[in-house]
Amino acid sequence: MERRTIGAGALAAGAVGLGCMPMSWSYGTSRQRGEASLRAVLRALDLGSTLLDTADMYGPFTNELLLGRALKERRPDAFVSTKVGLLVGEQHIVANGRPGYVRRACDASLRRLQTDVIDLYQLHRADPEVPVEETWGAMAELVRAGKVRALGLCAVGARGRRRSGAGMHDGTIRRLERVQQVFPVSAVQAELSVWSPEALESLLPWCAARGVGFLAAMPLGNGFLTGTLTPGQGFEPDDLRARHPRFTAEMMAANQPIVAGLRRVAARHGEQVTPAQVALAWVLAQGRQVVPIPGTKQERWVTENAGAAELRLTARDLAEVARLPAARGSWD
Repeated sequence: MERRTIGAGALAAGAVGLGCMPMSWSYGTSRQRGEASLRAVLRALDLGSTLLDTADMYGPFTNELLLGRALKERRPDAFVSTKVGLLVGEQHIVANGRPGYVRRACDASLRRLQTDVIDLYQLHRADPEVPVEETWGAMAELVRAGKVRALGLCAVGARGRRRSGAGMHDGTIRRLERVQQVFPVSAVQAELSVWSPEALESLLPWCAARGVGFLAAMPLGNGFLTGTLTPGQGFEPDDLRARHPRFTAEMMAANQPIVAGLRRVAARHGEQVTPAQVALAWVLAQGRQVVPIPGTKQERWVTENAGAAELRLTARDLAEVARLPAARGSWD
């Protein structure tokens, strides 16, 4: 399997990673199955999808504990990415970027993950009350202490800027420029998919020009691009899609042409190729530093996603995907 590098000096990771968030966060409590998720992680490692992406807030904490069970036996096979900077309360999430907290959070993540070192430690969100340089400096100390190998930054979602004309990732790029003065950024994580290509405008070029890896979050559009969701099917109240402006029954129906286009491309590559694999192959085609991290908690989807690394889209395929209609949401 092809190997890709996450940032200068970081370890090589599989061409398709595994986003572990759905195993314990955001996609419906009733469908969270620890043993099934553990098998999915082990299957990903068997297939060479070695980048495992988590965060201390997922659960909270239970996602890292789950990965720790797998890493106890398979640590050499994995590239471990986790995050710091967000605290989960009863009804809210708050940022905490204080240096002392960052150091304590890292030690706690190491214990839960059952490892001596984190391959990529990402700042989930900057604390508005703490200069980001101070937070980043504390994270850099962890690298020097041998607890972390490389640092990354998660982009701030900014769909609300669609109407203002401001660049979606302008704020993230400004923050990246600031922390680069303190310690090198090895990777940036941001949403990138066929129906959310905004990172191609400025954020991905910023990374490419500096040799910074790019972790493509939600490359399957929260499951929509797999073609397995039905308009109007409904979601559990704690599923993030229950409040997502693209997952109302009306908008899911309006966005079906996107899935239909992915199906047409898939059909040209064989009966076994799926829309999800085309969507992931499109993300991979955006640059050698790009690693999609589709989220799943089932072995069969892990196997399907890993297969996308072998799918090579043609110029015709890419042109057809480029002509697909832009995704619509209830804000439109």
